[in-house]
Amino acid sequence: MEPGPERVAPAVTALAKPPGTGAPGTAGPSRFARLKLTRAERRGLRTGLLFISPWLVGFLAFNLYPALASLYYSFTNFKILQEPRWTGLDNYAKLINDPIFWKSLTNTLYLTVVGVPLAVVVALGIALLLNRKGIRGIGIFRTIFYLPVVIPGVAAAILWIFLLSPVNGLVNQSLRVVGIAGPGWFYDPAWAKNGIILMTIWAAGDVVIIYLGALQGVSRALYEAAEVDGAGAWVKLRHVTIPMISPAILFNLITGAIAAFQSFTQAFVISAGVGRGNDGSIGGVQNSLLFYGLNLYNNGFRYFQMGYASALAWILLVIILIATVLLLRISRNRVYYESAQ
Repeated sequence: MEPGPERVAPAVTALAKPPGTGAPGTAGPSRFARLKLTRAERRGLRTGLLFISPWLVGFLAFNLYPALASLYYSFTNFKILQEPRWTGLDNYAKLINDPIFWKSLTNTLYLTVVGVPLAVVVALGIALLLNRKGIRGIGIFRTIFYLPVVIPGVAAAILWIFLLSPVNGLVNQSLRVVGIAGPGWFYDPAWAKNGIILMTIWAAGDVVIIYLGALQGVSRALYEAAEVDGAGAWVKLRHVTIPMISPAILFNLITGAIAAFQSFTQAFVISAGVGRGNDGSIGGVQNSLLFYGLNLYNNGFRYFQMGYASALAWILLVIILIATVLLLRISRNRVYYESAQ
């Protein structure tokens, strides 16, 4: 007589259960026992934690704690030498009616929207030239274009103050030779940010190196196939080169935008050199160089409004996150990833 389904099912179910998942009191190791480390594993864990402890202590003390502390201070009235007093969302509400906040945000957006794409395009053009084959001494030219990257930011800013001096600057003197009256650059509110953009393009050697690596990774077979179809230099650039290096372009755009939102050193040195405000604040002529980072610095370390400066810092984080997500979404169908095909 064949056993009925009601007798077979419990047996099959019992066989299908992994060890240790039965009812309490049954044989087999429990799931918690399987998580217990052996003596050798505990020793290895302690050794690993000991080796990473310098980094771990540094991360907790200089990264995580300051970040969490600034989040708390952003909801307080904290003037460094006084105890922080909880004020809720007052600092964030103050931002809306603060004209200096909007001025610094506008300056920073101009630097990001105009300067970053311009630097990315110019760096791509330089990389295309430096990627040409059969040119003698090409390594020397690559080194020359990368040199500005290793110059300290303060030294570079002082150098450009002299280069863009309205009277004796090398740039304006060169323009006068060809009959062009040079602008006031850092002394002219309409041209101050353009001077910073010019510096950004001059120091784009790291972007050029990234493009060179991407260009040298493009298969020669793709160019040969395009040439067989009668494609010229422009068509190959548009339909072969740019799609194949589009991940590098996106990377440079995102990192360039993040750097532009945090721009500080050059504007700090230059605006301090061309003049300060009556209250000692730094921002250039008519706040034309007052970028977001400078506004944060003025509030935190000149006005000692550390609570308000902390709120500015967290708003900056949100702005950078929004900009990054926006760039990623816009590029979703425009970036070609060869490994994903």
